[in-house]
Amino acid sequence: MTPKALMITSACLAIAAAIGAGAYLVHLRDGRTDHAPAAALSGAVPVTAAKVRQHDVPIVLEGLGTVTPINTATIRTQVQGTLDSVDFVEGKQMKRGDVLAKIDPRVYEAQVDQAEAALARDEAGLKNARTNLSRTQPLADRGFATQQLLDTQNSLVSQGEGTVALDKAALEAAQTQLSFTTITAPFDGVTGIRRIDPGNIVQPSDLNGLVVLTQLQPIAVIFTLPSADIPRVQQALVSGIVSVDVYDAKDQQKLDHGSLMLIDNQVDSSTGTVRLKASFPNAGRMLWPGNFVNVHLTVAVSHNALTVPLTAVLQGPSGAFAYVVGPNNVVSVRNVTAGQSREGQVLIEQGLAADETVVTAGQYRLNPGTTVDIVPDNAKDLVQNATTASAGMLP
Repeated sequence: MTPKALMITSACLAIAAAIGAGAYLVHLRDGRTDHAPAAALSGAVPVTAAKVRQHDVPIVLEGLGTVTPINTATIRTQVQGTLDSVDFVEGKQMKRGDVLAKIDPRVYEAQVDQAEAALARDEAGLKNARTNLSRTQPLADRGFATQQLLDTQNSLVSQGEGTVALDKAALEAAQTQLSFTTITAPFDGVTGIRRIDPGNIVQPSDLNGLVVLTQLQPIAVIFTLPSADIPRVQQALVSGIVSVDVYDAKDQQKLDHGSLMLIDNQVDSSTGTVRLKASFPNAGRMLWPGNFVNVHLTVAVSHNALTVPLTAVLQGPSGAFAYVVGPNNVVSVRNVTAGQSREGQVLIEQGLAADETVVTAGQYRLNPGTTVDIVPDNAKDLVQNATTASAGMLP
């Protein structure tokens, strides 16, 4: 090849390389056309941003709790005997006084009959003693009966009255024992799994009992909070603005809304926490005894409070700070005092003003005085984040 031809070939290759480089800049790796904002050419850093919102913010304390029934009882017999029948359906709602089971009553009916017979016998003896006393008293008044005889008749009447009182107590005890052969629900609740079948001999010493009855509506949740939060809770109780919401174990689904019942009367010195108890209607039976739940206790409402997205607040050597977008999209660093953070929002107690704009993503490339280009949410994938940059994937 001649030197002239070689020069022409080299020039063509250089032009082709320039065209290829331009095409690479125009097209993304996946084939999409890269309509990069002019800011990329001007040196502005693409970021996402949000306005500082001013609104009423509930102050919420969060704790872990366990669902606990207000009333639960292991139903046991109070007398010994043969279990005649089981009159409840497992897992069904029972009302106070509903019959749960019956025990063979014949032995206890016989005891009632004996007590009634003894009472009738001794009442007859008392009647006779009173009659004799009524006859002896006039004779003693006229001197035809001795004082000793009169005293004896008085003693017989007193003795008869005591015996009748004893018989009445025995009859009452026998009737009470007979009533125990019919086992009823002590409160409204739901029955569990039956633990014994009809035909078995039951007695008060049986540990398992017949069934466990548990009240589900209303139901309670016992949860813990740091002891430092108790003064705020007490103040909220006085003002009457305490409300409690309970969420599932993942803290995502709200299960019920209720009210605070009490604060325990002592702090657990090993953990520095205090137990609290809240009541919930549990109309939908979303709360089940033994479940672990998240409790959100509202103790106050901060009026006209300022909030920003949680990603807008960063931590530095001097504490929390945020990048504020000023005129001409130039950012500055602002030290802030952050309060509670919930649902992706953080409460700003100091450092920002309403309607100011703060950077929410792309901060790792920023410095005071950097010019930024705020991209819309539908283009937020253009914003480079610190995670990939730290891996060496971004400049």
